[in-house]
Amino acid sequence: MTHPVDHTKFIEKHDVKARLFKDLNKPNPYESFFLVGLFALYVGIFLFTLLSLNVDANLIFLAGGMVSGFFVLTYVLYRAFYWRKREQKLALLLQRMFEGSHSARLITDIQGNTFFYNNNFSDLIRSSGSEEACESIRCVSRLFEENTEAMENFGLLMDQAARGMSNNVELFTILNGEEKTFEIAMQMIPDFPGYIHWRIDDVSQRREIDLSIREEREKLIDFTDNAPVGFFSVNEVGRFVFVNATFARWVGEDISTLLETGRLHTYISNLPPHLAPYDIKKDGGMRQIAEVTMKGPGGKTFFAGINQTVVRDEDGRVRTRAVVNDLTTERSMRLALKASEDKFQRFFNEAPLGIAIVSPEGRIENYNTAFGQMLGISDGAKDGLGSLKDLLSADDLAVVLPQLKKLHQEERMSVPIDVSLSVKNQEPVVVQLYGRKFRDSENIVLHFLDVTQQKVLEEQFAQSQKMQAIGQLAGGIAHDFNNLLTAMTGFCDLLLLRHKPGDPSFSDIMQIKQNSNRAANLVRQLLAFSRQQTLQPKVHDITDILTELSHLLRRLIGANIDLDVSHGQNLGLVKVDEGQMEQVLINLAVNARDAMQASGGGHLTIRTFAYENKKSRDLWEEEMPPGKWTAIEVRDTGCGIPEENLSRVLEPFFTTKDVGQGTGLGLATVYGIIRQTGGYLDVESQVGVGTAFTIYLPCVAAPEREEDIFEDDVALQSTQPKDLTGTACILLVEDEDAVRTFSTRALSNKGYEVLAAESGEHALKIMTGKDAKPIDLLISDVVMPNMDGPTLAQRLRQDNPKLKIIFISGYTEDRLKDHLGDNISFLPKPFTLKQLAEKVKDVLDG
Repeated sequence: MTHPVDHTKFIEKHDVKARLFKDLNKPNPYESFFLVGLFALYVGIFLFTLLSLNVDANLIFLAGGMVSGFFVLTYVLYRAFYWRKREQKLALLLQRMFEGSHSARLITDIQGNTFFYNNNFSDLIRSSGSEEACESIRCVSRLFEENTEAMENFGLLMDQAARGMSNNVELFTILNGEEKTFEIAMQMIPDFPGYIHWRIDDVSQRREIDLSIREEREKLIDFTDNAPVGFFSVNEVGRFVFVNATFARWVGEDISTLLETGRLHTYISNLPPHLAPYDIKKDGGMRQIAEVTMKGPGGKTFFAGINQTVVRDEDGRVRTRAVVNDLTTERSMRLALKASEDKFQRFFNEAPLGIAIVSPEGRIENYNTAFGQMLGISDGAKDGLGSLKDLLSADDLAVVLPQLKKLHQEERMSVPIDVSLSVKNQEPVVVQLYGRKFRDSENIVLHFLDVTQQKVLEEQFAQSQKMQAIGQLAGGIAHDFNNLLTAMTGFCDLLLLRHKPGDPSFSDIMQIKQNSNRAANLVRQLLAFSRQQTLQPKVHDITDILTELSHLLRRLIGANIDLDVSHGQNLGLVKVDEGQMEQVLINLAVNARDAMQASGGGHLTIRTFAYENKKSRDLWEEEMPPGKWTAIEVRDTGCGIPEENLSRVLEPFFTTKDVGQGTGLGLATVYGIIRQTGGYLDVESQVGVGTAFTIYLPCVAAPEREEDIFEDDVALQSTQPKDLTGTACILLVEDEDAVRTFSTRALSNKGYEVLAAESGEHALKIMTGKDAKPIDLLISDVVMPNMDGPTLAQRLRQDNPKLKIIFISGYTEDRLKDHLGDNISFLPKPFTLKQLAEKVKDVLDG
């Protein structure tokens, strides 16, 4: 639908007649001549009539008045007719001016109300989807509904129009799925305050053309300015009329300086004489090619090759077209290429991994220093390697050769291959093989990564994992054995209450108890092996430890090895963990036995002696400070330790024994225990003669605390019998029936009231039942199905925060350190009746 445009609307409604056509009131000479002639005609006719008729004077005056009135009427009709004609012509002029414009035009007042617009504007508004007449400039905003920023800018333009300002903007939008750019100009109409002339032009195509031209120009400028060659043009006087950025940079000048004052010959050295200002070589010519020395920045020069064409116009003007190549750059590139080749050669030869270039037939064409070192070849001796078949075993070749054939279709190996390189007079070198084919050659480059040490570490790690698994198994077995041993020793104690010395069964029961104690010692060794035992150092006489251990050592070393134990005089006391020290001596004795087995036997000597040094002493691996020491020497007559292995004997997992015969942890454990105790270790060895390990332990003057006193002394101090009876109410929670039964009977015999429960849930049921009694002490196993001991204790302490607790367990106290606190004690399994009663009495009285 097309809305009609009334071009006279604005003229009629807004009194344009008085303003646009005010020139009608100006004197018009043609109109004046016409009116004077018309008036003279009327007067002549009037006078002629009067003179011909001889009319009375009064009648003459009356007729004169009528003639004047008729003249005035004629003038008025003429003016009205003339005004109308002018108005129609100007309306037609306005119509043709607006409709003949390619722009969309309209006129509004400062409030934005529309008074006039052309058909182009109507079509533009309809293209936005509106079929209604545009009564306000705000209808233009429909064009920019897809662009919020354009809407805001058009709003600012309307605000400026309302303030009587003039402006123009370009706004982008998407109209009917097409990207459009409109230029909107608004201007106040002169002599018509409050009225604004708007012009809207679709400049999308023009903008695209401008953008394309700008992009092409920028590309051309970028191409010439960043080209790897210089461009210049000079005129007949040698003045530059064009240069690119590359040429300007080479000669060290700004482009503007060269174009304003630059002369070609100013920047060329050693030119032949008598050259034209634009020539670069003698005799000139239309085509000129020359190599010259050009002046660069800072007085430097560079060699350049110039290819120039000289063009002459008919009027004698000259323009050259020249291309400049920096030959210095080419020389630098050649030097850089050589440096790159040298760098690659250094990289090839100094690479930390082996590299070899192999032909398709497997022949080694070249290799680097690292690969030669793997094979024991000295630098410079790069001949005689042959092919891969000489370096790999048949099994490895069966894997490698098919992979090398695949490299003819693939660029590189998908995964590395583990192979062993045969080395003369040495152990094979384990390597990871990587392969890659050269792109422009049939040769293959192979990389050899030495993983011998990695394989050793992997084996050590696997051994460590195995030892850890064994340790965990030993710890679990020890825990189960502790439950069994607790029941065995406990029921023995109950039997001994009824069978006193002299009873026929007394000795049998004591045999059972003694063997149970031996089993308990074995369990403690299992826990120490698995590092699940709490080790606490105490003050000891090393002679006592060695005396008790000597019987075990004799059984360990076997009958074909003689054991000689020599105790020194005036030995100082030492503070050690007895179990740790026994482990140290056992490890050293076992190593000595293994060293003497190859020769069928030998002699093992263990001697102790006092040692004092006033100054620091250098031992095998470290320096021992001054002090008083108790020394233990373990000397064998075995095969000795070679010099190359002596520095590694303390490394974890290092062993010279066959696979499966040793872990490599024995001496490392010995060293760690001794250093943790504050002592030092020294080693002497001679191949074929034997080895001696000497332990230096710091002497202790006297026991530092009551708990550091020897256990035997404690037993002597406890000669007075202690009352172990009581009447307290005890809740006993233990999932092992035998341990629970023994503990219940033992405590009941001492007078305690015992509430026995087989689980944590059962214990809670007892404490919350109708017959529940307040308890004075909770004795609970730690590890139980479902609810464990610490959880049960936490639940019971919610009702009785001061409840005293004893945890019993076959595991170590270290595993309970997070649960121990005030009024919480620990009794390790296995325990005797007396130990249980004493612990209960101490806790209740504490």
